[in-house]
Amino acid sequence: MEGVKKSQTKKAGKKRARPLRALTLSPVEIARLCVNVAVAHKAEEPVILNVTEMASFADYFVIVGGRSTRHVQAVAEHIEKALHEHNLKLMGAEGLAEGQWVLLDAGDVIVHIFYHPVRAFYDLEGLWAEARHVDLTGTTRKRRTSVQPEADS
Repeated sequence: MEGVKKSQTKKAGKKRARPLRALTLSPVEIARLCVNVAVAHKAEEPVILNVTEMASFADYFVIVGGRSTRHVQAVAEHIEKALHEHNLKLMGAEGLAEGQWVLLDAGDVIVHIFYHPVRAFYDLEGLWAEARHVDLTGTTRKRRTSVQPEADS
């Protein structure tokens, strides 16, 4: 095969593996990454709770809302993909098939993606009310807006 470059001898259909990123993210950086990805895909009302002092199984909870079960599933899939792109593997995922409440276990960070009525019912923010809220400055925040009733004139 004289004169043929190595790249021309690859078998059809095989893709070249991307080099893994040599990034090491802290738990709070992972939580912020998850919020940024979620909000970029239209998730609403993002919250990061620091549960380090309250729980032995995680350091941070990320809580976001979705407008429909399909939206919840899509946000979860995008977060999973972003974690994979940063060479982070999920330890587990629950609820993807139903899309009511998806839990992604990224080790020190647990991501909860709720369909809005389910989020209100379980009220994790209320259950973990003593947890410190992480400042979301530097993340793209999108709050759900509610229509205020007009005052009677």
